[in-house]
Amino acid sequence: MIIGIPKEIKNNENRVGMTPAGVFELCKRGHKVFVQHTAGMGSGFSDNEYLTAGAVILPTIEEVYATAEMIIKVKEPIKPEYELIKEGQLLFTYFHFASDEELTHAMIKSGAVCLAYETVRKEDGSLPLLIPMSEVAGRMAVQEGARFLEKPQGGKGILLGGVPGVKPAKVLILGGGVVGTHSALLAAGAGADVTIADISLPRLRYLSEILPKNVKTLYSSEHNIKEELPSTNLIIGSVLIPGDKAPHLITKEMLKMMQPGTVMVDVAIDQGGCFETSHATSHSEPVYTVDGVVHYAVANIPGAVPYTSTLALTNATLPYALFLADKGWQRACKESSALFAGLNVVDGKVTFKAVADVYGLKYEPITL
Repeated sequence: MIIGIPKEIKNNENRVGMTPAGVFELCKRGHKVFVQHTAGMGSGFSDNEYLTAGAVILPTIEEVYATAEMIIKVKEPIKPEYELIKEGQLLFTYFHFASDEELTHAMIKSGAVCLAYETVRKEDGSLPLLIPMSEVAGRMAVQEGARFLEKPQGGKGILLGGVPGVKPAKVLILGGGVVGTHSALLAAGAGADVTIADISLPRLRYLSEILPKNVKTLYSSEHNIKEELPSTNLIIGSVLIPGDKAPHLITKEMLKMMQPGTVMVDVAIDQGGCFETSHATSHSEPVYTVDGVVHYAVANIPGAVPYTSTLALTNATLPYALFLADKGWQRACKESSALFAGLNVVDGKVTFKAVADVYGLKYEPITL
């Protein structure tokens, strides 16, 4: 198969779809890989490393899209890329369609095969291609939250872990999945007073057993969340409904219950955000304030640490990329229920029900 790896052009997105090591494995199997000039530079990988791995370097993004049968990238295509995508071309990347209607219609119009990392789902319900970036985002959420709690950044001016004789910051984490668990680990390690909320009692029992003792578990309900807000300094929203829009757990009215300088980090912003007042921000302008509350809603949080993120992502995506390249997308999706679950838009049809429901589009389940 002919595979293309374009340079990411989203704001401050320095990750790349595949490391040189991953490219080597594809080339070793007889596939042709075309990498855009300087695509890996932001992650610390030179063109020469890709050449050594067996890739061909192309000077422009237009040439990569025009040449490739399968595009492997990190983030969803943005407007300048829409017209470059060919009918029948396989795009293997994060899409998050439920939070971007324009992208959804553009991909329907393109006639491409859109296989979304975030809905590739194993039989046990786990999301293998979302997990590595969720681990990074969960840890980064605490790191960034602690930074914006500083007074010069607009926060209350509180140190996450406190010092002897001074209480630490209170952190509330909404969602006990991968993001929430890693947020809790990092916040607890910094010495914060952490509460993690979820609607699954089995999950809360598990978290209670594995997390440090300065992490308390809480059943997630509107009443319980409201009880926590007046004394909480940092709130991390990490609720996920695979492929669907995130629910709004904190409304605009609830902001009035918080102290000025409270920081909210919305990790669910890729799926529309779990705070009513959230809108997507970028690494160049990461925060804004509503009613005295600082909102951090960067849609590609792991892009801030591209070396770590690219290595972690390739570790997860490479086996699936090899399977798709070796067998072609139709046979691969027929033989792998995990990949089949990743099909969101195919040949102009919406094949993922949650995406169709969000926009009132016709859902057309695919048969292979």
